[in-house]
Amino acid sequence: MPTQNFFKRKPLSAALRLLVVAAALSMSAAHADDYADVSRLMRAGQYPEALAKVDQYLAGKPRDPQMRFFKGVIQTETGKTNDAIATFTKITEDYPELPEPYNNMAVLYAGQSQFDKARAALEMAIRTNPSYATAHENLGDVYARLASQAYSKALQLDGGNAAVPPKLALIRNLFSADAKAQPQAAAKPAAGAQASGPVSVAPTPAPAAKPAPVAPPPVVASAPAATPAPAAPAPAPAPAAASGAEKEVETAVHGWAQAWSSKDMNAYLGSYGQNFDPPGKQARKAWEEDRRARIVGKSKINVKISNLSISVQGAKATARFKQDYSADSLNISSRKTLDLAKVGDRWVIVKESTGG
Repeated sequence: MPTQNFFKRKPLSAALRLLVVAAALSMSAAHADDYADVSRLMRAGQYPEALAKVDQYLAGKPRDPQMRFFKGVIQTETGKTNDAIATFTKITEDYPELPEPYNNMAVLYAGQSQFDKARAALEMAIRTNPSYATAHENLGDVYARLASQAYSKALQLDGGNAAVPPKLALIRNLFSADAKAQPQAAAKPAAGAQASGPVSVAPTPAPAAKPAPVAPPPVVASAPAATPAPAAPAPAPAPAAASGAEKEVETAVHGWAQAWSSKDMNAYLGSYGQNFDPPGKQARKAWEEDRRARIVGKSKINVKISNLSISVQGAKATARFKQDYSADSLNISSRKTLDLAKVGDRWVIVKESTGG
């Protein structure tokens, strides 16, 4: 299921800038025209018309996350900040697995100088998706603003502390340099990471900063063939052992996806090894409880794997694939990487990451 993300630089104060993400959270063929119409109106700056179409759509499908996200972006662009915060907050309550609404809440909070709330929202975005680079960058900006406030307060309380002014100046110079770079960044066309298949359009009302390009997966080049000796050519190496291990890993990955789809928690959690590194520096027990709450609470889950690529080196393996996840009315397509290790006669997951 195709997705595309657009990133827009939005000034929040004289110096601080955070990224607003307008991402296609779900896109089905049945509703693609409605999404595209709203996006077209937003690109043209026709926000009242776009909002009317969004409200008309939501009257029949009030839980649709994509249209609700569009509504939050429209409210943001038309200056209805508190309404936008309320919209994104409700999306996070109904779809806590989506990082983008948390990110946009943080941007709006930062614009109101509520940096503690912005920090909390970004930490939730990162907990939901530890590979979400936008949220990591935004969190760094929020920490810098909090540091600036703290140093300013320290200088106010103790004007004779010679250690504070250089630190405060360093942060202010950082904001100043960032502000000077803003016009050049804003002139760049919008760009985003696109999955395979038809393009789905997400709202991007203004020109966007161009994110760093995503590096393609490494390609192993074949070595040039050696000229055979006159006597007899050397026999080709037998690939049987490697292909057998790859088949075992493939079976383990599909078994993990099937256990997830069937909400078989014993089999699902059993797919992870004792040395599994939970995302976001969670404790293993807390991670398992969180996964149980998110999986068992769904009425129906379907996880499909495609474009599976497996590499095996001894007792370690890496599986990369496209994952199409659907649960109730939510549909998400993403790239997934699983690092596995062989324990006894089983391949178990030791690390899991999204994106890339």
